[in-house]
Amino acid sequence: MNPMMLMQMKEMLEKFQKNHPKVPMFFRAVAQNIGEGSVIEMSVISPEGKKICTNMRVTVDDLKLVEQLKSLGGM
Repeated sequence: MNPMMLMQMKEMLEKFQKNHPKVPMFFRAVAQNIGEGSVIEMSVISPEGKKICTNMRVTVDDLKLVEQLKSLGGM
């Protein structure tokens, strides 16, 4: 990944964190309590009111991926 793209992504992430301060706080709290076998559920409600929902059970491979992403992005 080129340095300019990394700078742009960093700026976008900072803007996201400024616009949605509760999201990073939520992820920090979750990080302390998630492990293999945990279930993550996500839902989205469209402006029209349509709800889409899914879930996943966390695996060891998922945890390894998150650790790799942390090391790349300084999360």
